[in-house]
Amino acid sequence: MPLLELLSRAKPSKQKHAIKALILTPTRELAAQVGENVALYAKHLPYKSTVIFGGVKINPQIVNLRKGVDIVIATPGRLLDHISQKTIDLRNVEYLILDEADRMLDMGFINDIKKILHVIPDQRQTLLFSATYSEAIKKLSNQFLNAPKLIEVARANTSNEFIEQAVYHVDKTRKHELLAHLITQGKWQQVLVFTRTKHGANRLSVQLEKDGITSAAIHGNKSQNARTKALADFKQGSVKVLVATDIAARGLDIDQLPHVVNFELPNVSEDYVHRIGRTGRAGSKGEAISLVCVDEDEFLKNIEKLIKKDISKVWIKGFKPDPSIKAEPINMGGNRSARNKPRGRNSSRGRR
Repeated sequence: MPLLELLSRAKPSKQKHAIKALILTPTRELAAQVGENVALYAKHLPYKSTVIFGGVKINPQIVNLRKGVDIVIATPGRLLDHISQKTIDLRNVEYLILDEADRMLDMGFINDIKKILHVIPDQRQTLLFSATYSEAIKKLSNQFLNAPKLIEVARANTSNEFIEQAVYHVDKTRKHELLAHLITQGKWQQVLVFTRTKHGANRLSVQLEKDGITSAAIHGNKSQNARTKALADFKQGSVKVLVATDIAARGLDIDQLPHVVNFELPNVSEDYVHRIGRTGRAGSKGEAISLVCVDEDEFLKNIEKLIKKDISKVWIKGFKPDPSIKAEPINMGGNRSARNKPRGRNSSRGRR
């Protein structure tokens, strides 16, 4: 892990374990995942780390910080809580890392990031990581970087070649029916399904349960305990379908996940890349299916433009869409624009 090599060059501190590296992530799940990786890589090294995020009690986090750590992995909201309570000392930070930088620099996180920048040293190395990176976000990131260097390990905004992608055209009112059909007929045992809204995730999970398909929903309104349990049950196989909002696209690492379904296409094209990237990992093959109604044709065009690829179109017998149905405006849950552009969010969302 490059970070651990960088830490070995860090300036010595009077404090045995002073925070030298700060890693910020947009979601709790991703913070936990990064924390596990850091702990694994540093197992035989003299570096201590801790993870801090919202949705859980703050006191155990304070105890860990008082013991002294070298690396902190945090979501912005809970980190600001610690800063306001003076339970964290960031004066020795030499490395700031923004994981999933496109999301971290999105509208609602900007203010949180700026507040955090005020309490860490100006002289530091800042690193931004993301699988997708738009030109707008690149320009925005220049506000936080001096003489930045861009390193790309793959062509920007591309989908994994190990993922077989397909679009299933279907009427909006029959999406649930088609999904249940695909799961049952295909004898799928593990499938991650994405919806645009939290309410939609809950509704679909209930519908699948009524079909006799074990399901759980995971999104920002769920308690951390509920989210952790849903993910654990899904990984263990006691839950066949995990229905999620885009919170899960950043931070879910499931070994050999065979199927991802976009029950609804995302209004932000880059989110499609992150969603389907939950399958086809570590060289294994995966399948990504999108259930697309006439309302989402524009979203589909934008996604194909982004990934520079025409996705295979499929029509299932008995589920062909009614050509007389006209496109209607998409309900984004009341808090997002349906346009394909960087979305706004208030700063409290950093506490996810």
